[in-house]
Amino acid sequence: MFFDLVRRNSKRSRRENGIYFVSLIVSIVAFYIILSLENQDVMIFLKEMESDAVSRLLGLIPVLYGMTLFIIFFLVYFAGKYQLDRRNHEFGIYLISGMRKTRLFGMLIAEDILNSVWALAVGIPVAVLLSEVISLVTARLVGLGIVGHRFTFSVGAAGYTILGFFLVKAVAFAILSGRIAKTEIQKLLTDSQEEKPRKVCGKKVAVEMLMGILLLCLAYCLAIRGMAWRNIRNMGITMLIGICGTFLAFYGVSAVVELLFRRKKKESGLNVFTFRQIQEYIAFKPNTLAIASLLILAAVCCFGYGVALSVGSSIHEGHCMDYTFQGDEKEVKDAVGSGEISKYFDELFEVRTGLFFAELDSEHTFSAESFIDTIRQQKNSEDKEILLNNLQYFTSPYLIELSGYNRILELAGKKPIQIEDNQMVLYSDAEFTTDSRDKVVEQALDSQPYVEFDGEKYQITEGYYHEGLVTDRLITISYGLIVTDKTYEKLLEGREDNVYWNATLEKNFVEKEGLMRAIAQVNRLLDEKEVPYESYLQNIGRQLFYVVGSSYLTIYLAIIFLIISNTVLGVQYLMQQQKDGKRYQTLIHLGCDYRMLCRSARSQIRWFFCIPVVGAAISSVFGIKSLFSGILMTSMKSKTTTLFVIALAMLLVLCVVEYMYVAAVMRTSDRHLLEMLEIKRDE
Repeated sequence: MFFDLVRRNSKRSRRENGIYFVSLIVSIVAFYIILSLENQDVMIFLKEMESDAVSRLLGLIPVLYGMTLFIIFFLVYFAGKYQLDRRNHEFGIYLISGMRKTRLFGMLIAEDILNSVWALAVGIPVAVLLSEVISLVTARLVGLGIVGHRFTFSVGAAGYTILGFFLVKAVAFAILSGRIAKTEIQKLLTDSQEEKPRKVCGKKVAVEMLMGILLLCLAYCLAIRGMAWRNIRNMGITMLIGICGTFLAFYGVSAVVELLFRRKKKESGLNVFTFRQIQEYIAFKPNTLAIASLLILAAVCCFGYGVALSVGSSIHEGHCMDYTFQGDEKEVKDAVGSGEISKYFDELFEVRTGLFFAELDSEHTFSAESFIDTIRQQKNSEDKEILLNNLQYFTSPYLIELSGYNRILELAGKKPIQIEDNQMVLYSDAEFTTDSRDKVVEQALDSQPYVEFDGEKYQITEGYYHEGLVTDRLITISYGLIVTDKTYEKLLEGREDNVYWNATLEKNFVEKEGLMRAIAQVNRLLDEKEVPYESYLQNIGRQLFYVVGSSYLTIYLAIIFLIISNTVLGVQYLMQQQKDGKRYQTLIHLGCDYRMLCRSARSQIRWFFCIPVVGAAISSVFGIKSLFSGILMTSMKSKTTTLFVIALAMLLVLCVVEYMYVAAVMRTSDRHLLEMLEIKRDE
């Protein structure tokens, strides 16, 4: 009989607290995925390319694990408190019927273990399946393919997930059971008393709201302008200002709600009750709303940043060459065009660059003053000042031979450059510029500026190019000039230049093996030769590590923050609804039917969720912008606008998630109201 009672109570608990149960399952899934990160195909691949960086990343996992356990504890505690408070009367009946407290605790422990086992039984298989899907999809997107993929089950990740889950549940249950042990049977049998709302002074909260808005604006400015990212001290100050501003702003919301309530006083019926409840939930619970809003803000920023980074940083974008060799023509062609390795290459072509060194050469002169003047004439902006500062070092330009660079453009699917011998085209590596700076330069080029070599003028034509000259980092050019082959020979006559041999792999070979595996296979053959080379694998390794490290961790944190924030809001409302049970019972006695009560409660829930979510959404626009300005790697700065749009689009996704949470809380609230109505009928 005891075990039947445990089984029935456990089943009822899962049915009545579906939000909490699903939240636990999602937490288990997130735990396993982050703990099994080292088993992902991409991470296994990256261990060969960026072993030190990957080791440091994996070294952060225990820290994230401990931090998440701490956060999940509050989820389990508050949700458990809500469940036990709802059952106070039931516990009182058990005790007054002769059940000893030790047996009651044994029953609660058994119920908790059974619910935990159900959550783990659902969560672990889902986590393993989702981990494999993520591994396959990510590997496919980055070009690893699915060849060689093996199903993996991380015993360690599953073990730590189960251990951490039961540890958090045990600590929370120990605290909650202590509260029940100290509670007298009479109090357990008595309905929960309503909390007395705090007194609100309209003028005071108005000042608080104004101060909160000012502090938030200050925090936004510090973050977006990059001041917060200069050092840890500045970041701590910015976060403290933002948190204080958020709390003060939510204290001030009560003044707005109070003002609205005064206007509603003329109304009658259930509307007055509904708005009075809204006023108490919002105006008298500012701390809960502020904390939930901050958690949602953290979730939106992390999720938007992580997804935008993983989607926007398309690995194949800009990729047109697989290898770059450095050496004389015979040495390179012998290494690539002979033996077994020759069948893997499709094309080999040269790109020539040379430095027109004029600073210490009295025989030659260079001037870009005309071009710099056109920049000065542009509208004042931060980008203009950065460009002028950078261009003061544009005194000995790199020249790039047109024929080689045109071949790079053709491989990238772009039109080749067509210029005359007296014309040049501006070039800059992508990591030295951004979209906004490009616009300033392009506007300046409309004025047809020129540069001077040895007193001879060359017009800088329209067009500003950033396609890389090599596959990785053999050469990086902040500002250079693309010139015709004839002009190149003329200006660099008698001077040494650099010749880079770019190569592409055979397309069928790449399609069969996948880009990453194909390059890795050719690398092993090239390592047996003495020719210096760099591969696209080196570039992609760094970029891929950054994407995986940033997006995986931020999305993981976003899920955790979102679960906690929404569960806190849902549980807080339902707990308050339970404490207000006498009010609802009074309305039932006065003739309110079930539908009217449900409409009132649903309106309260929408307000209770809407205010912190709207506050978080507004702050997230500035938060995401700040993340992109502060911790986005240089090579992706040019994609800031695209990434920001993607991140904002994630707000819509989170709105859908919020709607699902609100709908779930509404269904739970409807069920509680139905129970109250049934109690009234029994009476």
